[in-house]
Amino acid sequence: MNKILKFTVSIATPLLAAVIGSLATFPNIQTWYATLEKPTFSPPNWIFGPVWSLLYILMGISLYVVWTHPEKQNKTKAFIAFGVQLILNVLWSVIFFGLHSPIGGLVIILGLLIAIIITMFFFWRFSKPASYLLIPYLLWVCFATILNGAIVILN
Repeated sequence: MNKILKFTVSIATPLLAAVIGSLATFPNIQTWYATLEKPTFSPPNWIFGPVWSLLYILMGISLYVVWTHPEKQNKTKAFIAFGVQLILNVLWSVIFFGLHSPIGGLVIILGLLIAIIITMFFFWRFSKPASYLLIPYLLWVCFATILNGAIVILN
């Protein structure tokens, strides 16, 4: 597979996850989510789209860097870790927004944090920059975990 195709697949994969997650999220933002008590540090709704878009693109670039890294060592564990965190990412949207379950979302997002750290560990073995590209994602999910926890407490 050539590099252009690998780049396209690498970027498209997390963006596809974003689309799937948004199917559960968007219909509930102005309805169910609007009725929840949120902490004072909750950002305005409009900020989530641009932030997540950037994070998904960074995930894709990170995946591409690992995929195209010349190291011949088996990359299966790195790809599995990436896939698991991406599935948990989508699952959080489905559970939190789609099923209206902040508690279920909190459980999933805690697993997501662990999965991101594991992904970063495996990516680090091939490329430090690929791992660094996931730092903003990790930090945002840490913030989202605190926000999710606060929503559980307030509601």
